[in-house]
Amino acid sequence: MIRRKWPVAGVCALLAALTAGLALPAGAAADEPTGQDAPKVNLVLDVSGSMRAKDIDGQSRMAAAKQAFNEVLDATPEEVELGIRTLGADYAGDDRKEGCKDTAQLYPVGPLDRTEAKTAVATLVPTGWTPIGPALLKAADDLEGGDGSKRIVLISDGEDTCAPLDPCEVAREIAAKGIGLTIDTLGLVPNAKLSRQLSCIAEATGGTYTSVEHQDELTDRVNELVDRAAEPVVTPVATQGADSCAKAPTLTSGLYTDREEFSQQRWYRVEVPSGQELRASVSVAADRAVRPDHGVLLRAVTVKGREIVRGEAAGNGRTDMLSTGLRYPKPEQDDDSDKPAAEVVCLAVTHSFSADSGVQTTPGLPLELTVDVVDGPDGADDVASFGLGRSWWLLGVLILAGFAAGLLWGWLSRWRFAVWRTN
Repeated sequence: MIRRKWPVAGVCALLAALTAGLALPAGAAADEPTGQDAPKVNLVLDVSGSMRAKDIDGQSRMAAAKQAFNEVLDATPEEVELGIRTLGADYAGDDRKEGCKDTAQLYPVGPLDRTEAKTAVATLVPTGWTPIGPALLKAADDLEGGDGSKRIVLISDGEDTCAPLDPCEVAREIAAKGIGLTIDTLGLVPNAKLSRQLSCIAEATGGTYTSVEHQDELTDRVNELVDRAAEPVVTPVATQGADSCAKAPTLTSGLYTDREEFSQQRWYRVEVPSGQELRASVSVAADRAVRPDHGVLLRAVTVKGREIVRGEAAGNGRTDMLSTGLRYPKPEQDDDSDKPAAEVVCLAVTHSFSADSGVQTTPGLPLELTVDVVDGPDGADDVASFGLGRSWWLLGVLILAGFAAGLLWGWLSRWRFAVWRTN
């Protein structure tokens, strides 16, 4: 049994597909785009007054960010179109309404002129407010168009100061547009409230949050995220699961998206040839307010209804997404066997998210299913035995150990009683 949250391949595309329709035929194979459009990255830098603080390797946060940006600009791959947007860089007054409009495109997203971009960064001076929500909305607009990968890298040292425009809700709104945009966040101070806000922003789009306290960490992390934007992107294929295995669509290796209603179960079928291994994972995201306690269950079941193996994960309301996975190796089959060369495995997805009254229940919560059929391990056993999988051998060892311990304890007890009676 697998009981862990997998770093699911392609999970970064989950919430970007929230509003994907189900127009494609169920069971269609996922494919990879040719990548004709260049990948785009928008670096969003907090230039608010708090960036004057000198607590990063003896220099100010602004100086550390500038140095990191210069090194990142030197290392940016030629194929990446990069832009730089600022927040809090221009307005130094006390008018909150004006301060929350303070976001500007310092360098437009497009082919990179390193000298021009460095010159623009050098002019920055820590100034005003921290309008993270408005800056994210504008940064998403900067990246519109094309089907290449799109990524926002937000670097901030403080929480948003422009509520009620909640940055987490802004990130969810961006994800719901279905434009394939991922937001990664970096926090420059180890602050619990900042970490929660930046984590929420990142999780809403399948991105990552990183806390950095040194200039070289900032440089390395931003470089890594820019490089990641240039990697091939797998486009999820919309499918529609059924309410039973018999009616379920047959999926091949790939990445799929679907929606699942509350208190519903979705079924899919996968053919696993002899000597191959099925690896499957699922992520379910809460794109609306749900109750804190929830879980996700992924089961592999035979067509006759016998459970093979399962993966499960539980949540406590601190994250908007739950993921789990499983694997099932199909043993090699003898050439003279009369059994079918491939086994049909049914995948059942169930979640226990629940919503309060007044919260819309339709459409269902978005889920992403990854299916991979690969060469199986040598000498793979049938892990289907009563759902215990490879834990059978451990169960046997524990039974034998318990039996031996019981005999030994019984013999020692009898011996001690005999000695007591003799004395």
